[in-house]
Amino acid sequence: SIIMALKIRKIYSPNFNAKLRKKNFIRFIIFHYTGMKSEQSAIQRLSEIQSEVGTNYFIKKNGEIILMVPDLYIAWHAGISQWGKYRFLNKHSIGVEISNPGHRFGYLSFSEKQIDSLIKLSRILIKKYKIKKKYILGHSDVAPDRKIDPGEKFPWKILYKNKIGIWHNLKKVKLSSTRGEAISVRKVNLFMKNLSKFGYPGKSIIMKNKRKYKKLLVKAFQRRFRPELINGKIDQECLLILHNLLSNKA
Repeated sequence: SIIMALKIRKIYSPNFNAKLRKKNFIRFIIFHYTGMKSEQSAIQRLSEIQSEVGTNYFIKKNGEIILMVPDLYIAWHAGISQWGKYRFLNKHSIGVEISNPGHRFGYLSFSEKQIDSLIKLSRILIKKYKIKKKYILGHSDVAPDRKIDPGEKFPWKILYKNKIGIWHNLKKVKLSSTRGEAISVRKVNLFMKNLSKFGYPGKSIIMKNKRKYKKLLVKAFQRRFRPELINGKIDQECLLILHNLLSNKA
């Protein structure tokens, strides 16, 4: 049915673990953007052995989906990453790379065809592996100290409306009036505690400077759930959004 409607081309990548994993190991879907000047060079990089980066799926600008590493193989896409009690997420996730030049080369909005394919592919994977809504994440969610993709233009809200992933259910007008509103130190600490409770990695595996990491962590949260302003400062709006997300936990 749905699978038939999805035309998937195969361009295999060598960048995966040779050992098969069990189906129930797959808990997460992690979205990335390619962050390269051209789509062709991104496909090439993901399919050459020297690069040591791979992905399970690749979504082209025209919406075409390419299978690079079959689901039951662990593709090398997330690297040093963590979410909740999970660390080094490759073994528990399916990686989806979406063609986009990214922040370095003139970050673009994702195309309608890409979004359409994203929705179709995600639905299939969610159903097949019983993936929880809260385990559909961006690369920057699981590696805030290293990554900013898929970035603030990624259509999280549209995906949510299509029952993929999570989003808050607060009214936009009410929310934006609290943007930039300062909060007490106690509330800042509560926010940081709640970020870890939510799943964000409270401590960095690679970064020593705690203050610098905290700012990157807040930016990762904003990039995902408050893309209108990414400044690394915790305000009342951030507080409300996180509180709402935790109380609606899927």
